[in-house]
Amino acid sequence: MKRKGLRFYLRIYCKILAQDLKSKMSYRADFIISTIGMIFTNIAGFVSFWILFRSFPEINGWSYYEMLFLYGFSLVSLTPVQCLFDNNWSLRMHVYSGDFIKYCFRPINLFFYYQSEVFDIKGLGQFAFGIGTLIYSWNKIGLGFTPLMLLKMIIFLLTASLIMIAVMNAAAATCFWITNSFYVMDLALKFKDYARYPITIFSPVFRFIFTFLMPVAFIAYYPSLVILRPNEVPILSWLSPLFGCLFFYLSYKFWMFGAMRYSGTGS
Repeated sequence: MKRKGLRFYLRIYCKILAQDLKSKMSYRADFIISTIGMIFTNIAGFVSFWILFRSFPEINGWSYYEMLFLYGFSLVSLTPVQCLFDNNWSLRMHVYSGDFIKYCFRPINLFFYYQSEVFDIKGLGQFAFGIGTLIYSWNKIGLGFTPLMLLKMIIFLLTASLIMIAVMNAAAATCFWITNSFYVMDLALKFKDYARYPITIFSPVFRFIFTFLMPVAFIAYYPSLVILRPNEVPILSWLSPLFGCLFFYLSYKFWMFGAMRYSGTGS
């Protein structure tokens, strides 16, 4: 069979995306309410930062606007996992019902076909709020702006997003072996809340966990240091694009490992 290239998958994805968006826009009230709910959720996070820093002007050397920068960075980097990989939440239901078998007979990559079926458009509200938060905190901190800084920002945002995608891919794939895999995914999702804080505020034990075991520190903290504190960039910050790609690849292989051994419900 001829190997299908990137152009083929982009063309297929655009067609699938168009159909998914048409179906979602047929229920406009649901879309509007969901988007407003997402915006208010992020506003609540913004307000919590403001309330916290009214009492504490800084936390372990991090100012309010630097923490706000991390918050915005995490929102933007977490957007792809919500928009492009939201179908992971339905994986366990497809597996348990036996419907997942239909994905196994298409002449395209199984992982691509399954994930491309759903696009969570309300995640764009989170993206817009994250961009606004980044711009606001960027100006308040007084960071300069150059094309090189913009390029670094894009690269590190994209590769940081691969970390959370990898975490959710791996968590979702446990449904091929674990009956109550929802709790695994729910636990993995809760870890994203720690991504908005610098790991220096945690104990050494949690720093190790958030760096090497559940690497949420690579979602915002390490990559953002390249922009926030260019004179204090640790080696792990420069390695974050490599770690992002590596973790995503490993999560993909783990997901496919489970999917390739799927044989239906047996009923």
